[in-house]
Amino acid sequence: MPENATRFVVGKLAVGVLPTKHALGAAAAQDAVSIVRDAVARKGRARIIVATGSSQLDFVQSLVAIPGVPWHAVEAFHLDAYVGLPASHPASFQLWLRTRFQEIVKPAVVHYLAGDAADTDQECARYAALLISAPIDVCFLGIGENGHIAFNDPHVADFADPLAVKRVRLDRPCRMQQVGEGHFARFEDVPEEALTLTCSALLGCGHLVCSVPEKRKAEAIKRALEGPVATECPGSILRTHPQACLYLDPDSASLLSPATRRRQAAG
Repeated sequence: MPENATRFVVGKLAVGVLPTKHALGAAAAQDAVSIVRDAVARKGRARIIVATGSSQLDFVQSLVAIPGVPWHAVEAFHLDAYVGLPASHPASFQLWLRTRFQEIVKPAVVHYLAGDAADTDQECARYAALLISAPIDVCFLGIGENGHIAFNDPHVADFADPLAVKRVRLDRPCRMQQVGEGHFARFEDVPEEALTLTCSALLGCGHLVCSVPEKRKAEAIKRALEGPVATECPGSILRTHPQACLYLDPDSASLLSPATRRRQAAG
């Protein structure tokens, strides 16, 4: 965690509040690159999961700008995909990841989850087999306005999910967020379902680097850090992971209590 962050610990989760959302993205990217470099040095390759969306823009822009990262030895996955949406659609997460990450750093391989597959059960099984074939070194992720991680909205989140990838129905707050971020013009345009990595798959990653800027995420962050660890706020489960870091800016951290900000690591 950088020196210019206000640092504290909630459960096992290291939290840093950076001065701006741009500083947040830069700090999270440095953390991410350190994990990738270490994995490649130890094993000859790194396996990573990369989140997409508006909250990840500063992080990904900083990530791809860091020189000397051994992307040639990196195998990448993404988190989720809308059911029925083609990869060419402007709101497609495949398109987002391809243009902002893959085409810039050219990792060894990027595996895409096809939300428009004819058989989504088969697609989930195919992607899950790739995902669990070897350990994932690090997952980059965010937390949604409803507290979701990936597309594990509160009503479908399962912290002990037996599946690694599944089809889910999105709740109204999640779909409204997609409109608010400008990905879709109307609520009715947002797909009702998605394919997503499960909470179990995310928790099984060696490291988690979570970037959550902006005021609209403040309530979710308060619930994630100060509420119970429960599926009502799926992001709360990050507090149980032994190698997770959460990066905030003053806006997303604005509802946290002084007592939370004073917490220190045990010992």
